[in-house]
Amino acid sequence: MCGIVGIVGKSNVNQALYDALTVLQHRGQDAAGIVTSHDGRLFLRKDNGLVRDVFHQRHMQRLVGHMGIGHVRYPTAGSSTSAEAQPFYVNSPYGITLAHNGNLTNVEQLAKEIYESDLRHVNTSSDSEVMLNVFAHELAQRGKLQPTEEDVFAAVTDVHNRCVGGYAVVAMITGYGIVGFRDPHGIRPIVFGQRHTDEGVEYMIASESVSLDVLGFTLIRDLAPGEAVYITEDGKLHTRQCATNPSLTPCIFEHVYLARPDSIIDGISVYKARLRMGEKLADKILRERPEHDIDVVIPIPDTSRTAALELANHLGVKFREGFVKNRYIGRTFIMPGQAARKKSVRQKLNAIELEFRGKNVMLVDDSIVRGTTCKQIIQMAREAGAKNVYFCSAAPAVRYPNVYGIDMPSAHELIAHNRTTQDVADLIGADWLIYQDLPDLIEAVGGGKIKIEQFDCAVFDGKYVTGDIDEVYLNRIENARNDASKAKTQAVSAIIDLYNN
Repeated sequence: MCGIVGIVGKSNVNQALYDALTVLQHRGQDAAGIVTSHDGRLFLRKDNGLVRDVFHQRHMQRLVGHMGIGHVRYPTAGSSTSAEAQPFYVNSPYGITLAHNGNLTNVEQLAKEIYESDLRHVNTSSDSEVMLNVFAHELAQRGKLQPTEEDVFAAVTDVHNRCVGGYAVVAMITGYGIVGFRDPHGIRPIVFGQRHTDEGVEYMIASESVSLDVLGFTLIRDLAPGEAVYITEDGKLHTRQCATNPSLTPCIFEHVYLARPDSIIDGISVYKARLRMGEKLADKILRERPEHDIDVVIPIPDTSRTAALELANHLGVKFREGFVKNRYIGRTFIMPGQAARKKSVRQKLNAIELEFRGKNVMLVDDSIVRGTTCKQIIQMAREAGAKNVYFCSAAPAVRYPNVYGIDMPSAHELIAHNRTTQDVADLIGADWLIYQDLPDLIEAVGGGKIKIEQFDCAVFDGKYVTGDIDEVYLNRIENARNDASKAKTQAVSAIIDLYNN
């Protein structure tokens, strides 16, 4: 769940890239980076931290050029050292920088090929650097002093043939242009748009449409699965389908949690999808508990608010804001380490006692992953005087790890893994618990004007659309993702950063 952006403008794009990354900050709070190009030279700034902390005035003044890419990152496994902040760079051919959202499932094989066959060196454990070297190698194979759009699209085709997984990519070829492309399954989102200025047309590629909206760009469309867009430095736009058998299977969790509600993904309004999630949840409550005694529906800020509002409307129950959020605390889902997550919940939310005292309260969240947050929030509701605390999840039970770029933890850290709904209710301390049914979630997300035949629902049903995921792979990522492993890796990373600084 990273955020990517690329802009080809008519004047310096540093401020626009910065603004776009702040809009995409919800997609990653671990690190941020921007690279620009001017007169054949690259200007790079990247480091750990939020966008506002990584870029100061002195950095922005150095990021000159009317073409550049940016990235906000959180780690899907292992290290969060600043050495793995993006964009990454290779000098051959041409000087290429790349930023990537997603995860390559055959990264070990690719890393071996890069070293043994492509004769390239990878300096980090990031699959984004692997992706960069694959793209750079395939572009170099064209053997051109000056690459054309045909060369770029041919290189992307070869990337698709070699790389497996979910990925959305922006790459800048120094002095020539910016390319964006999407995996053949369209798992991770990517859009592009344009805006007209006095100097001419400017183009932007980004993870979510909301970043285009905020900067005054008009959305052209999403990239299709396997498709690439290439915008030359002088502002000419080219698109090409680069995959042999593309099929749209986007990640449904983007609509549940990851994306902003004001984004449009593959033609689907995230806001409308979440409204429909609330309707479906209300229908299930009325089926299973027609005599419910819910006095008030309260969302857990912020992602669940839209679904909770429509759930309350559908039930004919009061909707109230029962928690005040400290907006200077990061999202707990993407905080590495269970101890940090536990500490942050109490710092992040505070209950309004008036809305809980003596009431039967229905709390609504977008999903339940580890159960850490909702367990503490249920306890806060009881301490605030709630008579009974019921809990709704706008998503089905998360039972399986994600392998396409979301930091869903190892299976044994997922509270619903190998447990019943009642087991989870008991563990989090809810009087009763309602999960969304998967067919209802699929209908809620795909129930608008745009029809998508299949979604990636692997975290709910264990069906991985790339077809290459087995127990061996899942065991390997479990070893990389569990909290103990992360704690060890972060300790090493901290020592490395301290030494480097």
